Amino acid sequence: MDRHSGWMARTLALAAAGITVGLLSTTASAQDVRNDVQDLRQDRREIRQDTREIRGDRRELRGDTREIRGDRRELQGDRRELRDAYKSGDPSAVKSAKQELRGDRRDLRGDLKDRRADRRDLHGDKRDRRQDVRDLRHDRRDLRKDVAEKH
Repeated sequence: MDRHSGWMARTLALAAAGITVGLLSTTASAQDVRNDVQDLRQDRREIRQDTREIRGDRRELRGDTREIRGDRRELQGDRRELRDAYKSGDPSAVKSAKQELRGDRRDLRGDLKDRRADRRDLHGDKRDRRQDVRDLRHDRRDLRKDVAEKH
């Protein structure tokens, strides 16, 4: 009888260990699924934020382009005024026309610099969005894998 109860105790201990490992692996899978779902939500939030930033960058680019067009029109007018000032022979008119022309050129260069920076921002935001979409796909794949392992 002693041998029988020892055998029975070992069998029960082994079964308890198996059940414990099985339950722990199920719990870990549930945690993995929960983490994957949270990652998916976070990735979607990041994609929406990147999309908003891209729209904002495009809006800024359109504004910069409008400003540049206006600056170029002003430069044309300033050149015309400088020609007229030269024709009139008035030194003060020539001086003021040159100053106006210099100022508008400076404005144009600044606006062109702003547009380049906005274009860089746009490209960076597009790159971030592409990476977030890749992360989303990866997290979806992980979720499908974890759900398949759980069942």
